[in-house]
Amino acid sequence: MIELNTISKTFNAGTPQQVRALRDINLTIADQEFVIVVGANGSGKSTLLNVIAGVAMPSSGTILLDGMDVTHWEDYRKSRWIARIFQDPFMGTASELSILDNFRLAAIRTHKKGLSIGIDSKFKTKVQERIAMLGLGLEDKLEQRMGTLSGGQRQALTLIMAVMDDAKIILLDEPSAALDPRTAALIMAKANEIIREFGLTGILITHHLKDAALYGNRILLMREGSVVHDIKADEKRKMTVGDLQNWFV
Repeated sequence: MIELNTISKTFNAGTPQQVRALRDINLTIADQEFVIVVGANGSGKSTLLNVIAGVAMPSSGTILLDGMDVTHWEDYRKSRWIARIFQDPFMGTASELSILDNFRLAAIRTHKKGLSIGIDSKFKTKVQERIAMLGLGLEDKLEQRMGTLSGGQRQALTLIMAVMDDAKIILLDEPSAALDPRTAALIMAKANEIIREFGLTGILITHHLKDAALYGNRILLMREGSVVHDIKADEKRKMTVGDLQNWFV
């Protein structure tokens, strides 16, 4: 589903502020694989997601999504495949709009903008069914303004909005970092459930080693812009939080 070939990214090239954020990354992620990415601050994790998403263009190398070369595509062109969940729970929703209107926006993000999507009872029923998966009781509050909800509720709804338009890839950039522990645990459990139920290919960046050990079927450790450990399914299932902590010693 995702193929990176010798991807490098340098910021401020040729200046005293030059930073090599990614160094010749070669990475293939299969369809429906759930990859966890860990590493210290500045190791290149977020740059990796930005390059895949099209927010940042690689300095060299090629990117293929579902077999198509999308190396120089910007994020709006890649939105056909990719949904993204950010650390800030308020980034993925429009505060002044209702829950239902937020879902309408999510449903048309890869279509020509118009008023024909999301205005019938069938769409409303679909939204209610999807929101009910969260178990938060929000499916009967579709007219409530998004800005009245807690950060955790908004982040949970963002997860559901990500799968309203048949995305194949979901990028999660520390989605639980800004939440209290109880809500963070709920968000991670729901993210894992949604990835499995909808057959998504997922990439999660996290600093929580407990989550890194618990979720996903593959784990990458990044250091100074390179992938220095790549642990796949059978070996990952045997890993403990202690094993991961040893990577940072």
